[in-house]
Amino acid sequence: MSDPDAIHDQLGEEILTTHERLTKTIAARLPAMPLEERERYFAVLAPLVAKLEEIEKPLRQVFREAVAELLPIFMQRFSAR
Repeated sequence: MSDPDAIHDQLGEEILTTHERLTKTIAARLPAMPLEERERYFAVLAPLVAKLEEIEKPLRQVFREAVAELLPIFMQRFSAR
């Protein structure tokens, strides 16, 4: 296997491992997460996942659209404090 192939495969494994860590971390936080925080988290997560499910879309476009949609939510949330 060439170096680019090895790097490609290793990054794929690291991405999947990181996703597993994210899932476990959220599962651990969820029981103590208040309703308002759950609503905010879901408001961010659901659209991102829906965009990621559009497999034909390049990730660059997915993230560009997600940022455009989610940035106002973040700005409103953090400017309120």
